[in-house]
Amino acid sequence: MSKHYRIGVMFSTTGPYSIVARSMLNGALLAVAERPASDITIEPVVVNPGGDLASYAALSRDLLRADIRHVVGCYTSSSRKEVIPCFEKHDALLWYPSHYEGFESSNNVIYTGASPNQHVLPLVDHALATIGSSAFCIGSNYIWAWENTRIFREAMTARGARVLAERYVAVGDTEIDQVVEAILEARPAFVFNNLIGTSNYAFFRSFRAACVKRGIDQPKVIPVVSCTLSEPELEEIGTDAVDGHLSSSVYFSSLATPANEVFTRAYHEAFPEGPPTSADAEASYIAMKLLILSLAEVGTDDVEAVKQAATRQHLLAPQGEVRIDPQTLHAYLTPRIGRSNASSRFDILVEAPGPVRPDPYLVQSSPRYAVATRSSSLRVVK
Repeated sequence: MSKHYRIGVMFSTTGPYSIVARSMLNGALLAVAERPASDITIEPVVVNPGGDLASYAALSRDLLRADIRHVVGCYTSSSRKEVIPCFEKHDALLWYPSHYEGFESSNNVIYTGASPNQHVLPLVDHALATIGSSAFCIGSNYIWAWENTRIFREAMTARGARVLAERYVAVGDTEIDQVVEAILEARPAFVFNNLIGTSNYAFFRSFRAACVKRGIDQPKVIPVVSCTLSEPELEEIGTDAVDGHLSSSVYFSSLATPANEVFTRAYHEAFPEGPPTSADAEASYIAMKLLILSLAEVGTDDVEAVKQAATRQHLLAPQGEVRIDPQTLHAYLTPRIGRSNASSRFDILVEAPGPVRPDPYLVQSSPRYAVATRSSSLRVVK
């Protein structure tokens, strides 16, 4: 007899970061459609918090009180922090599919996005080796940008480099010209960008326009480096400002692997209206695939049983091999750095030779943040 499982899927497909969230929803639903042949059926229960922080907690309670034990969802760190107490109270499991700032420990979360040693530290090393030793940091005014900038700043300081200034704007704020002027006055070697959603798109357009007005070749003179920039966002930035930006990620849609070719083809067939595939869409796809494989293995949605089964899975994902570290419940992932091009895609510049163990607390760096884990050294691709 087939077993039926209801799985929560919670992404803000409306609101200031809806473009990325829609790609994440698509990734999760694609994994449901591709479920392995077995005696289980999956019913996704989709909810949309609309980018409203209070709605995340309320919708989480609704899902868990409806006897749903597993939820794939959340994009921002503030939304994840908002719902974790609810998952801990109800002994449920949040499958969190987004890069994040680390320094968190919950037995009720499995993380399938990049940890700091898989995206921040490789970006610092690459920027200092290829661009320069001074940075101006900008970000959206919430925990992701604060903490990611802190890690970046300490990594820069440990390497003898400088952070000239930090500026934060409210999530969704598009009045960005004052920050642009501050950057041009400071003249850093590069900008470290932790903006999200509509603020991010406005910044890239405004910064490029201001540089063009002054005769500055922005990508060459003051490049922007990010840990969040993805393909759906490149399309939102627009053709006048889309090229020449660096992004540190574990997945790019341009990856030339058989698994990624299958993934991107299936994704575009299922969602022809987009948004395109991205690291966040892939992380959501991975979370749902691992959850379904674990449910099929243990034959129950019991949280502890599924959690243990998840650490036994080895998934050939679009980015390469992915598995969950049983110590931290974070994923082994493959760091890469890409440069955006005029086609709203990324040319991959360097990549790690294989999956890197997650180090969400950066305890493997000694002295603190001084060097990235040796196994995460990147090799030149292009």
